[in-house]
Amino acid sequence: MPEPLRVVIAEDHYLVREGTRRLLEDTGDVDVVAAVGTAVELLDAVGRLRPDVVIADIRMPPGHHTEGITAAHAIRADHPGIGVVVLSQHANENYAFDLFRRGTDGLAYLLKERIGQVDELLRALREVAAGRSVVDPRIVEVLMGSHARAADAPLSSLTRRELDVLSHMAQGKTNRAIADSLVLSESTIEKHVNSTFAKLGLAEVPQLHRRVSAVLAYLRHAPSGRLASPGDG
Repeated sequence: MPEPLRVVIAEDHYLVREGTRRLLEDTGDVDVVAAVGTAVELLDAVGRLRPDVVIADIRMPPGHHTEGITAAHAIRADHPGIGVVVLSQHANENYAFDLFRRGTDGLAYLLKERIGQVDELLRALREVAAGRSVVDPRIVEVLMGSHARAADAPLSSLTRRELDVLSHMAQGKTNRAIADSLVLSESTIEKHVNSTFAKLGLAEVPQLHRRVSAVLAYLRHAPSGRLASPGDG
């Protein structure tokens, strides 16, 4: 049986913080090693306890602006092995792009309502702990619906299969996971990914940045409905 994930929770509302702690610990899959109320306390706890994953509210004292995102960037920079799940009450595209602007690995952006959906929250914790990313489906809908789809959009040159692959990439899936979902070989997926990079003008960009840039292009310009369902595959 795998060891429980060691988690730090950062949430300034006491009832939400303690309720989240209780829900996670009752699963037996999580050990909440600290529960704090500010971004300063969060960074201190991470430095001392080195958890597997952090859950952070997007707005915390002292400013109640985007302290959770700032803390997420600091944690990923100083402790790249620690995943961060950022929670927000709002499906805000600006928050999403701010969170992922330095890369998507080990990061998740979920709506707070997912706290009550323990299986979904646990899945996000496991994904970021493994260095992958998760975006709440409702936030993806906002991101996709808020941008004009011009005929000459960057995705217009992609084939249907390349769009399918990019759709799954936008969910933070690895090439192997995409291959499993689409019932194709991993080498075929790699060819589609490289072709997509080339068509989007990303051939000379480092690997990590290519995936991030391709996903952001997809979220900005993909036609509505193109994102694969979280349950696919």
